[in-house]
Amino acid sequence: MFKTFLSQCRPAVVMLLVLTALAGLAYPAAITGLAGILFPKQAGGSLIVKDNVVVGSELIGQPFAGDGYFWSRPSATTPNPYNASSSGGSNLGPANEDLLKSVADRAEAFRQANPGAPVPVDMVTASASGLDPHITPAAALLQVPRVAAKRGLPEETVRGLVLSNVEERQLGILGEPRVNVLKLNLALSSLAGNK
Repeated sequence: MFKTFLSQCRPAVVMLLVLTALAGLAYPAAITGLAGILFPKQAGGSLIVKDNVVVGSELIGQPFAGDGYFWSRPSATTPNPYNASSSGGSNLGPANEDLLKSVADRAEAFRQANPGAPVPVDMVTASASGLDPHITPAAALLQVPRVAAKRGLPEETVRGLVLSNVEERQLGILGEPRVNVLKLNLALSSLAGNK
C-alpha cells in the first residue's frame, strides 16, 4: 500500500518541483533580465537623477506644497502621501463625509493659493493608485500666476515651461496629455537664479 502511495505521489511532487523551477524561478529571471536589456530605464524604476543624486521617479508622485512650486495631485496612500508600499485609492464612496470634507478642504486651499482660478478636479481628488505623478496641463497652467509671482519670473516664461513639459498621448491615442510635476518643478528650479 505504501509503495502504491509513493508511486502515485512521486509524479505529483516531481511536477510541482519542475513547475516551481520553471514558473517560479526561470521565467521571472528571464523576463527580468530581458527587461533590463531592452528597457533599462523602466526596469530600473524610471529614476530621475540630478547632480548624481536620485531625486525621484517618473512613475511616483511627490508632495510639493510651497507657493514657488507646482502642486501635485493629492495622494490617498497611508500613513504618508505617495507611499509606494501602500498604493491604492481611499475606497471612499462619493457620498462619504470624510471624502467630501477632504475635497472641500483641498478646494479651499487651492482657491486661497490661486485666487480667481477655477478648481480642477485633479487637484482635489486622488488617483486610483494614490501615486499619480501627473496633473493635467490645465491644472498646471492655472498655477502659473502663483508660481511666477513667488519665483519673480514673468508669467509667459513659466507658462512656456509648462507647455514645453506637456507629455502627449502615447502612440497618439493612449491616455490624455499630462504634465509630470516632478520634472516640471526640476525644470523650474533650473531656470537662472532659481534654486
